[in-house]
Amino acid sequence: MAQRQNNISVYFHVHLVSDSTGETLVAMMKASCAQFRNATPLEHLHALVRSEDQMERTLSDIKNKPGVVLYTIANPDRRKRLEAFCRDRQIPFVSILDPSLAMLGRYLGASVTHEVGAQRTLDTEYYDRIAALDFAMAHDDGQNVPGLKNADIVLLGISRTSKTPTSIYLANRGFKTGNIPLVPTAPLPSILETFDTPFIVGLVASPDRISQIRSQRLVGLKETRPTDYTDIDKVREEMRTAKRMFMKRGYPVVDVTRRSIEETAAKIITLYQKQNRHQVPQ
Repeated sequence: MAQRQNNISVYFHVHLVSDSTGETLVAMMKASCAQFRNATPLEHLHALVRSEDQMERTLSDIKNKPGVVLYTIANPDRRKRLEAFCRDRQIPFVSILDPSLAMLGRYLGASVTHEVGAQRTLDTEYYDRIAALDFAMAHDDGQNVPGLKNADIVLLGISRTSKTPTSIYLANRGFKTGNIPLVPTAPLPSILETFDTPFIVGLVASPDRISQIRSQRLVGLKETRPTDYTDIDKVREEMRTAKRMFMKRGYPVVDVTRRSIEETAAKIITLYQKQNRHQVPQ
């Protein structure tokens, strides 16, 4: 059993067993493990476990690498088999959806369908998300600026303010999102002022953090010569100019310095909701 000892990092096996894609399990596992600073999970994803042979291979792997088991299994027989296996070997296990399903069942007075992958039904919402992802890719980093008039959200920011990953995350939530980089030598496209629909947000960050990220990027590109791109004074001026422009135009601002992509997107969605725009995708 994993035990925490002072500041020593503890490694432990986490088996994620699902008869669907397992994305829900992965997200839940990462969110949970992030709360334990010195714990490092060794992830084993067993996705699309829909036959007895697949379950047998999964149980064998759990036996060889015991740890904890998180699962979402709709088939009652395979679920019972997994639970009995873990119980006999004293392996901690939990069905992560059970508490919420039980609560919803009580509230709705309805029973669970036990449909495999029910949350991924190919409905209009699913296709809307695919369309949003396509939109984000086609309008990334200042591409096709005129097309941004059809965006839900437009992100502005200097280089390394996480514009692209935030756009992709928002698109995965169903928001058609594009982004435009702020370049010291180039003015913001004037056409942007003619757009009525897009919700425009400015992204800012600590100049020290921006300079650090840029330097790391250049190292990755094997570029070691000094440049204005990483010069802290130049970066500060870029950020000051961006902030002044955001304030002048009345754009809401989100500081990404200490925020993860998920946290940044959540803040943007909250601001978007306050603007009473379109119905927020779920």
